[in-house]
Amino acid sequence: MEPLSSAPSMRILGLDLDCLSYDEMHSAFDRWLADKGRPALSVALVNVNCCVSAVLDSSVFGVYKSAGIRGIDSMPFLWLARLVTRRKCDRLYAPDIMIEVARRARQKNYRFFLYGGAPGAAEHIAQMLQHQFPGVIIAGIYSPPFRPLTADEDEAVVKMINDAHPDFVWIGLGSPKQDVWIREHKERIRGCVMIASGATFDFFSGRIRQAPAWIRNSGCEWLFRLCQDWRRLWRRYTIYNVIFIAAFLLEILGIRQWNRPEPEIR
Repeated sequence: MEPLSSAPSMRILGLDLDCLSYDEMHSAFDRWLADKGRPALSVALVNVNCCVSAVLDSSVFGVYKSAGIRGIDSMPFLWLARLVTRRKCDRLYAPDIMIEVARRARQKNYRFFLYGGAPGAAEHIAQMLQHQFPGVIIAGIYSPPFRPLTADEDEAVVKMINDAHPDFVWIGLGSPKQDVWIREHKERIRGCVMIASGATFDFFSGRIRQAPAWIRNSGCEWLFRLCQDWRRLWRRYTIYNVIFIAAFLLEILGIRQWNRPEPEIR
């Protein structure tokens, strides 16, 4: 795939992260959407959990490696990127991306498709977006069941999304499941940008409280979320953080590099 931006990248645990500003992100989206016949552009938003998951599972590494844009979704990563590149770049955080894109919706006539979330979450987000950003077109919503879809069901979902002609498909299935779904479907869904949206569906539907901006900007969002849902997140924010620190030290000391060939898609 042709480069979407002249912005530099930063390698962390074998993954090259794009050091993009929001302006550069919008420009990349506009260039991609200019050709509605091409396969979907996949956007992965990479943080510590993603990097560790990729180290532990080569198939997950391949999923992130294949993304068209690998955005920085971590304040420590962002601080490091700004230090290394000496340029303005932004944290590409899924809830903020949705708001940033929605602000341009009236000017650009963007069409959104919301895929994922708990029952009712997508409907709630659709109402919120249309209320706050008049001009956003919600082309479709779908909350899949909590089980693998059959081949026929999956084909029906692909047809539903293609028939809606969205510009942006927001995928809220949790990491890395949502990134796997995007990789498996981006060649079948055309002319759009598919963004792994993480907890955006939970935040914007009111199911989970989002950390205040000052906590997010301080790099302590992980602690806020751990206090809210420690039973589900303790492993991610304790064991995975320790694994990341160890793996990152091995990488920067030149003892171990985490590059690996991308697995074949089956």
